[in-house]
Amino acid sequence: MRWLLLIILLTGCSAIPLSSAPQVDRVPAGTLDVSTARTSLAALPVATPGRLDGYVRDCDDGKACVFGQPWFDTDGDGCDQRSQVLARDLTNVERKPGRCGVQSGTLDDPYTGSRITSVSKIQIDHVVPLAEMWRSGAAAWAPDRRVTAANDLRNLVAVSGKENQSKGDKTPDEWMPPNAAYACSYGRIYVTVKAAYGLSVTQAERSALENALTTCG
Repeated sequence: MRWLLLIILLTGCSAIPLSSAPQVDRVPAGTLDVSTARTSLAALPVATPGRLDGYVRDCDDGKACVFGQPWFDTDGDGCDQRSQVLARDLTNVERKPGRCGVQSGTLDDPYTGSRITSVSKIQIDHVVPLAEMWRSGAAAWAPDRRVTAANDLRNLVAVSGKENQSKGDKTPDEWMPPNAAYACSYGRIYVTVKAAYGLSVTQAERSALENALTTCG
């Protein structure tokens, strides 16, 4: 037991089972219910993904920055989207003095089922990756629509930074959360965003999402 407590103190994480993590089944406000998600998935156009030509996420040194500056304050309330998601998804949140930014809190990570108590180990995931948006329709959008999509709170979830890096730009046929109990929620979020923006899916992607939605209670 002593070595386990030492690991928790050093890493800021603990392998707490899903049953004791109160927020792992959460979905952002506006996420489709199971029935509507299934109907919406069936209606998504199936298409071969486009090329990544022209896709540049980096905004430094005058680069293309095709989805706008990361974590834009879309509603002008002085609190950028990253801070809003952290405040929404974490518990025991403490903000930086006189500022919107979150300096501490606890995350019950939906992707792994672990509890993370160090904000530095948390990242914000675009459930539908921006590169995938680009390939499935966003390349043809006006820039302001891409900025809106990149900052849509329905597509943003606070998760383990390590797991977010592992996911990268993968689609559900290539990657699903290791925590299988989150498959239903993940599928619902993913379909919600694809349907909201009229994005296409591949057949493999659709099949993976159908499988995810079969796990819903």
